[in-house]
Amino acid sequence: MKKLYLDYLNTFKGLSKEVWWLALITLINRAGTMVIPFLSLYLTKSLNFTLFDVGWIMSFFGFGSVVGSWFGGRLTDKIGAYKVMLFSLIGTGFAFLMMQYVTSFFGFATGIFFLMLIADAFRPAMFVALSSYSKPENKTRSVTLIRLAINLGFSAGPAVGGMIIASLGYVGLFWIDGVTCIFAGVLLLQVLNPKKSKVLDEVKVEDPVSAYSDKAFWIFLVAMMLFGVVFLQYFSTMPLYYKDVHFLTEQEIGLLLGMNGFVIFLLEMPLVKWLENSKYTKVGLMLFGGILTALSFVVLNLTSWTGILIVGMLLMTIGEMIAFPFSNAFAMDRAKKGNQGEYMALYSIAFSVSHIFSHNSGMQLVNSLGFDTTWLIVTGVSALCVFFMFLLRVVVQKEKS
Repeated sequence: MKKLYLDYLNTFKGLSKEVWWLALITLINRAGTMVIPFLSLYLTKSLNFTLFDVGWIMSFFGFGSVVGSWFGGRLTDKIGAYKVMLFSLIGTGFAFLMMQYVTSFFGFATGIFFLMLIADAFRPAMFVALSSYSKPENKTRSVTLIRLAINLGFSAGPAVGGMIIASLGYVGLFWIDGVTCIFAGVLLLQVLNPKKSKVLDEVKVEDPVSAYSDKAFWIFLVAMMLFGVVFLQYFSTMPLYYKDVHFLTEQEIGLLLGMNGFVIFLLEMPLVKWLENSKYTKVGLMLFGGILTALSFVVLNLTSWTGILIVGMLLMTIGEMIAFPFSNAFAMDRAKKGNQGEYMALYSIAFSVSHIFSHNSGMQLVNSLGFDTTWLIVTGVSALCVFFMFLLRVVVQKEKS
């Protein structure tokens, strides 16, 4: 047992102080955004919106994410990652505080658009900062540490969020989300000020290649967008499936979603370190992660036993643990030959586009066809994602030959 514990600790060695600070800031920020997993429930149960309305609101969520990711990437290349992250964290905090007072459909759709515009400007800036604070050989593990922070926050967030809803109602979530985002911004100001932080891998490209002309990167972006469409069902239509079909309470839903983050916190870093030292390529590992995520939806239609929800969540979690760290590392590797902000903005935008289509299409499919048929269609989208990942592997291999 002691050897396992020491081996686990060794997987974290060699990461810079700045990466650890960035992970802590991300943890605080992510734990605070506990309203997001409950958004579809809040809109239907508290504001009495229809599934049709919720689908469109979630599309505005995605549109805001797209614009925010693009805007954040452009700003990062112009003024630097630090200023963009600071603006995003503090701005998001105040936006969350204001959203609790919005109750109309058009007001909420507009508000969620601007909230996500501000919030997702953080992502490309964070990736660029993470890359500069990491030695080249540590980048995948640095990404994994950030993901651990995100998932630890997401593990605690929904579980605590379910209890807050039970005691204070949904409005308490908006207050906690707002305050924690502002606190994360203040912490960033104190510990990652450019005068105090140390850059380990500063990439300066004299004649940068445009990400828009990188064929392999575009295939990668399509695959990631499709993966996002599938993955995000777990945070929009899936909570409704848990409640309406399996009759789980908000607190039980929070615990089930929290299990995802807890498993990732325990196992992702050792798994990534082991896979890094294996013979498998980043693209091959992403492909395998996509297959596991597809299977997580296949099993839902096999039985009405409530325990299958845990099986599905575990399959998705393992798929996510493999696909996301290596897709992040692949994107950062490609970004070294161009404008880093541009590359990482497009990577973030791929998931923002997923938000546009995933939530809305999922809601509309459930509304018109029911959950079982929706899961079959989602499995088909997963198969298309796997096809593009296979195509990416072929193109990358040709580049090397």
